[in-house]
Amino acid sequence: MKRPAAFLLSLLVLAAAALFGAPAWAQDEPSAEQPRLRVELDRFTPRVLTTATTTLSVSGTVTNTGDRRIDRPQARLQVGDRLGGTREMSGVLAGEPIQDSPLTDFSTLAEALEPGQSARLDITVPLAGERAALFGRPGVYPLLVNVNGTPEFGGTARLAAVSLLMPVVSTPGREGSATARNAKVTVLWPITDSTVHVSSAAYGAQISLTDDSLARDLSPNGRLYALVSAARAAQQSNPQVGDSLCFAIDPDLLRTVEAMTHGYRAGGAPGKGAGAAEDWLSSLRALVKDRCVVPMPFADADLSTLGTVRGADGNPDAGLMTTALSGTTTIRDLLGVEPRPGVLWPGGTLDEQALSTASAAGYRTVLTDGSRLRANRDAETITGAVTLPDGVRAQPSDGIISSALAGFSPGPQAPTTVSGAAQRAVATQNGLAAIAFEAGLGRTEAANGAELLVAPPRRWNVSTGELTAFLDGLGELNDHQLTTGSSLTELLQTEANGSAAFTKDGRTPPVGDSTGIAEQLSDLDRRTTGLLSAMRMDITQRVTPEAVVAPVRNALVRGSSTAFRPPSPEASANADSELAAIRDQVTVEQPRQTIALASGASPLPVFVSNELPVSVSAQISLTNNVGVRPEADRAPNLFFPAKAGKNEYLQIEALRAGRLSVDVSLTTPAGTSLGSTARFELTSTEYGPITIIVTVVAGCALLLLSSRRIYRRVKEGRAARGRSS
Repeated sequence: MKRPAAFLLSLLVLAAAALFGAPAWAQDEPSAEQPRLRVELDRFTPRVLTTATTTLSVSGTVTNTGDRRIDRPQARLQVGDRLGGTREMSGVLAGEPIQDSPLTDFSTLAEALEPGQSARLDITVPLAGERAALFGRPGVYPLLVNVNGTPEFGGTARLAAVSLLMPVVSTPGREGSATARNAKVTVLWPITDSTVHVSSAAYGAQISLTDDSLARDLSPNGRLYALVSAARAAQQSNPQVGDSLCFAIDPDLLRTVEAMTHGYRAGGAPGKGAGAAEDWLSSLRALVKDRCVVPMPFADADLSTLGTVRGADGNPDAGLMTTALSGTTTIRDLLGVEPRPGVLWPGGTLDEQALSTASAAGYRTVLTDGSRLRANRDAETITGAVTLPDGVRAQPSDGIISSALAGFSPGPQAPTTVSGAAQRAVATQNGLAAIAFEAGLGRTEAANGAELLVAPPRRWNVSTGELTAFLDGLGELNDHQLTTGSSLTELLQTEANGSAAFTKDGRTPPVGDSTGIAEQLSDLDRRTTGLLSAMRMDITQRVTPEAVVAPVRNALVRGSSTAFRPPSPEASANADSELAAIRDQVTVEQPRQTIALASGASPLPVFVSNELPVSVSAQISLTNNVGVRPEADRAPNLFFPAKAGKNEYLQIEALRAGRLSVDVSLTTPAGTSLGSTARFELTSTEYGPITIIVTVVAGCALLLLSSRRIYRRVKEGRAARGRSS
């Protein structure tokens, strides 16, 4: 009877769990399967806990992303121990599990969630008594939104969790606060495109974008609009926070938006964002007037990748690096502000060549992630500015803060945790808490230093409300004397301490193999050089060949953008289309009718149209020309004037009579193809020398065979007469 009794007891336990909820051990045990629920937090208040805080609220939605019904989804808020060291902070930011205590009881969100259904999550915690005691000392505490549920045909388990950080400058309901630190905080504010939108920007033509998503980014509620409006509001409401912002601007974005104001095309149709582009550009001018501005490389190019693009001579194309590093002029012309001299915020790791080129271009200070630097002495820890090779100063941004603002993706340590990068509210809150932590709030280790350079993601995608909450939180940290706003100018006045180099080991996140992209861009660069060498300025148009091919060279720089991480074949699409747009303007016209050759050696009329504002040297080539051959062994270089059409006559020889066809195309003397191939249909009534030779040989053979046959018949006749006689 032992087995039946055990079976009945198991049924009773399962029934009780279904009626009264799962036991505590089941509720805290994470599921080993892929997440069946997605938790998206969209609001929590306050962002900083102080003595005056009475409640803590967290809100969001829970969505069933699996293929089974989830019964009785429940949520509660949990709090972990105060973080004391960098290792603990990094672990929480990476999604590692924490030892936590319940801050609330589980509350049921819905009786059941069918696949695709969502339920609202709202948790409010009164902070008094024992709950307030969980935040007993100033510091940074990890919070966990824990969601349990029972999948159909399964048991109760944790199905989703989202962790976030809460800075506590003073215990709610108690007197006293954190020791004043006054760490100086400078914030880079990135103004750059989310991706490369330019499809074509041919000389003299409207700019063409891949789609109209950039217009949406520039419009209210758009990403770029939010960055400008939130920063402008901070300047007006909290001057100390506003003065601590330094705007890092992509010159390519400025050029693109300025071109949109004159009309553009998007996805093959007329673009609709000219007004939004003009308004946004005006707002940006007002925002950066008399403010700190630093350039990014053009199109946020990866300088190390760009340095491996080789021209026709096999050497790195120095002109591309010049384009990438000439953003100061664009910012000055389009925004009317002078960027901070000699300062650059590049993406990725700079190799020796890229660093040397930047230094030669006048950039003596680079702003970079501190995790990408390695001290020349292994025992040294980089906590401030250091000197790189060529005497360039490296001002490191704080890696912990950057990691917090970027968010994280699920991994083996946190298989049920939704990506922090996808949750904007979580990322900005964690970034704010990381600033407080690095300033010394609750740290048992020594703080990194008295100066913090905050570098958000280069393509920061956060709503206006979240950006405002982040900046307001910075103001609150300043009010409690934990931090103080500081300009980049003040930060760069400190002396560099020690020397370092960019790391080449595996401590920095991999960005993918860029070799393939560099090879594609090198091939396009060589073809562009071949096209440029065939161009000459026309005295009537007064346009330089360099101006015509400039869009291609800009597109080559865009191809190395850090937006293409990991490297993608799309990186070279813009340059390919720009080159094609130039090549297609010099082409052979397709004949409308069959051309009759007057003789076996007749000139072939070829009409070439050149719509470019420069003259072009080209060669006419024949392919698929069975039955026809050119008389010259080598095609001559022909000259085609700008904005004109011209007939050329190519001497050919028909090798047979009848209907013939030949493909006619153009190439530059360097071998770059122009336009499209045209099919010429020909008729010939003349025999070529080969046809004549074949005919003569055939006639001679027929004569010999006939003579032989006559001879044999005569011989046979004589023999017959001899036998009869």
